[in-house]
Amino acid sequence: MSSTTDASTGRAQIAARTLRTDRWWLPPLLNFAGLAAWVIYATVRAFMQADYFTADQNYSYLTPFYSPCFSVGCYPEASHFGQFLPNVWWLPYAAVTLPFLLLFRLTCYYYRKAYYRAFWLSPPACAVAEPHKKYTGETRFPLLGQNLHRYFFYIAALISLINTYDAVDAFINKDGTFGFGLGNIILVINVVMLWLYTASCHSCRSIIGGRLNHFSKHPVRYKLWGWVSRLNGKHMQLAWTTLATLAITDFYIMAVSAGWWSDLRIVG
Repeated sequence: MSSTTDASTGRAQIAARTLRTDRWWLPPLLNFAGLAAWVIYATVRAFMQADYFTADQNYSYLTPFYSPCFSVGCYPEASHFGQFLPNVWWLPYAAVTLPFLLLFRLTCYYYRKAYYRAFWLSPPACAVAEPHKKYTGETRFPLLGQNLHRYFFYIAALISLINTYDAVDAFINKDGTFGFGLGNIILVINVVMLWLYTASCHSCRSIIGGRLNHFSKHPVRYKLWGWVSRLNGKHMQLAWTTLATLAITDFYIMAVSAGWWSDLRIVG
């Protein structure tokens, strides 16, 4: 089969869309369904402004979708870092941090691959032609903003510290006693997975091991770089796992807060 190169696009022009005979369309379809379902769920929950904190219980569970809770409409016990956002329906209670978490995920190297293929079909799969006539890569707005991923990483790491604080604080009941239940286990698992996903980020790997001419002169950074590199190989799996743990954590706390079921208390 003959092919030519279009100088304006820089890509080989092949008559057939693809010569692949496998189900190449299945991964982008599953990615589309999974990402769309998560975005719909997270958007609805972020704007519900209800059932995000176990206000009627002695134990304190705060969903990560509402942490930190900066709105004046938040429960005071859930606002450990102040209340200064107006209580209006169109502004999420955690509106200060949610945009940065979204931008961190949107600019993530793995998520770029996932939603470029699943939503934009650019391209839908390897060795499959895309429907777009022109290709500019990430050289124009708004995709030029993908280069800000490193800076969103710093903010995401800070927010992970806040999530860690929430998970630790949940062990202290509102009456000051120590408590431990299924919700604590879920919160801890979620925050551990968030840290693993954040640490597996390509930017984290570059920050730790980048701009070094001789690893032998920096043994500590080399050791850390090796650990992060192993995590980086699981970045895709961790990206999806954290979406699942975030949704499970939020749903569990919502169910307990709404009274659908009670937390399984182990201590306290």
